[in-house]
Order: sequence, then C-alpha cells, then structure tokens
Amino acid sequence: MSNRLSREKINFLSKRILEALTKNDRVEFLDDPNEIRLCIVKSIEEEMRLYETLDKRAIEKIQSQKKVIEEGSREWEILYRKYYNDELAKLGKLSE
Repeated sequence: MSNRLSREKINFLSKRILEALTKNDRVEFLDDPNEIRLCIVKSIEEEMRLYETLDKRAIEKIQSQKKVIEEGSREWEILYRKYYNDELAKLGKLSE
C-alpha cells in the first residue's frame, strides 16, 4: 500500500512549495532559495520513509495473526487501516 513518490514528483513539489513561500510577503529567506528547496526535498523524503516504515509495521502485524488473512480482502484492508492508524497515533501524527 506504499504511495512512493518519484524523485521527479518530489522535486516538482519542492519547487511548488518554494514558489508559494516566495509569493508570501510574510516569509523572509535567510538562506539561498535552492538550499531551502533542498531542505524541503529532504523533509519530504524523510516523511515518505516514515510512512513506508508504518506501512511495513502494519503489514507485519497482519501477517503475524494466527489466522491467514488474504491481502486485498475486506478483513485485510480493515486491519491494515487499524494497525497503520495505531502506528500513526503512536507518533502523534493522527488526530482523533
């Protein structure tokens, strides 16, 4: 269920974010805009790695069940969402 972003998409997003910040009169750059864009890229990549880890943990929990649960089944999807959200909640990334 991983939603991996390609390098091109991450670069595209980082440029759009930088453009939005540039247009905001309340934002003042204290560093070179390209350095800021690279920090945005790094942040996106770190978030993607985090969510991939959560994805793996949720799948591992499903696979550790005594009962075999077929991937793609309704039960699998429900458990996946539950376990994924549990992992998000542990990180404080899910507001209930």
